[in-house]
Amino acid sequence: MPLDEGRYRGPLFRALNPVYAREPLSGRGAEKYGGRFNAKGTPALYTALDPATALREAYQVGDLQPTILVSYHADLGPIFDTRDEAALAQYGMTASVLADPGWRSAMLDRRAVPTQDLAAQLIKDGLVGLLVRSFAPGTTPTNLNLVLWRWSSPDTRLTVVDDEDRLGRL
Repeated sequence: MPLDEGRYRGPLFRALNPVYAREPLSGRGAEKYGGRFNAKGTPALYTALDPATALREAYQVGDLQPTILVSYHADLGPIFDTRDEAALAQYGMTASVLADPGWRSAMLDRRAVPTQDLAAQLIKDGLVGLLVRSFAPGTTPTNLNLVLWRWSSPDTRLTVVDDEDRLGRL
């Protein structure tokens, strides 16, 4: 179980577009384009609990493009666990809505995106992120992502593993 009383402590991974490699804590890409769990204008970090899942997330559409795999040390909370069906139901959400691939076309058509609405409510309720299975091709329910909306506050810690300042030299 990766959550301990609503907190996640451990490693996280992201497969970054090299454009954002010098700012691996910015959340600017997700803020600019929006995502399954963040509306445009809301910064977010889409991380995975293992490197293979992070890479699968990076190439959901088309071919794998140049990517930089980044590792983090994390101590974050409170985190919403989407695997808890009763907790999902309290927000009027189901696992099938989480998995619905139609979120992207709805966002592009400027229609409501239920997963973005869930995220907005969780943010309002003071959660810093949510734990959710990866829906990237080739993943299973054991491949987990941690989507973060707040990662720098007194109660949270997210640090990039870059002891040799490799990202600063790009």
